[in-house]
Amino acid sequence: MKKIILSFVALAAVMTAAAQSNVTELYNQGATAMNAKKFAEAAGLFEQVVEEGMTSEDPTVMQQVENAKKYVVSSYRSLGLAAFKAGNHDEALEKLNVALERAEEYGDNKGKTGVNAIIAGVYQAQGGNAFNNKDWATAAEIFEKGYAANPKNTKMANWLGTCYCEMGEFDKGTEILSAVAANKAPRAAEDAAEAKRLIALYTNNRVAALQEASDFDGIVAMADAMIAADESNALAHKVRIQAYMSKKDFAKVIELGESAAAAQVEDEDKSDVYFTLGAAYNAKEMKPQAIAALQKVTSGANVAAAKESIADLSK
Repeated sequence: MKKIILSFVALAAVMTAAAQSNVTELYNQGATAMNAKKFAEAAGLFEQVVEEGMTSEDPTVMQQVENAKKYVVSSYRSLGLAAFKAGNHDEALEKLNVALERAEEYGDNKGKTGVNAIIAGVYQAQGGNAFNNKDWATAAEIFEKGYAANPKNTKMANWLGTCYCEMGEFDKGTEILSAVAANKAPRAAEDAAEAKRLIALYTNNRVAALQEASDFDGIVAMADAMIAADESNALAHKVRIQAYMSKKDFAKVIELGESAAAAQVEDEDKSDVYFTLGAAYNAKEMKPQAIAALQKVTSGANVAAAKESIADLSK
């Protein structure tokens, strides 16, 4: 009986060694295919390594399995990237989505991030024609997928924000544009500046429409939402006190005036806020405060009017 047991042990050892040898052979074949840029073949071989070596306790095989997981993701990513470069967007997304599934399955967060960045680039390219043709709805539908994959693609985020604003979904658009505008990364500087320009453009357009309808409460609500999303939004602070001024809610202008002025970046904008604040103080017959505010109007179109008002108030 002892000899039989020993023979079983020996047989198991032989089988284990054979399995380990097979995994290593597959791994080496995968590496050869990958070096030759035969990525479809490499992906299949490395997936076999993962499947057959998953339960092994041999340190060499365990390491090969971990490496193979990354190479599977990398191989499918390379297939997707090649299709993307060739202009085959549907094929690119098919391969890249497999890469993404494998990255998620294997817990490869770095690989997942890299694949998502390429997926976003494919959707950006796909939506480009619709965007250029001002087919905002179609472009938005495509860019939404890319933005979900990689919100750090600031150029595409600007395009998506533009689509929403053009479709009248101002809050959704400015939320995305504000995120880009707040991006401090050097590589995003150009897109951040463009986002700020777009925010100003669409905010002013919406304010103009609301003013034409005498909907000053609508302007206040819009500004409140923008400030809630970004407390440092200078334009929203300025627009809000101007709306309160149009409503002749002078107490609210006085309440918010200094904080609105402090939020401004440009001297001209700061002066405009102080001019509005001075007018509110004047309306409330608070002459010293009105003069103090108007004296801070040092640049822009209201300088002459501020000086005239100061002269009148000082009589």
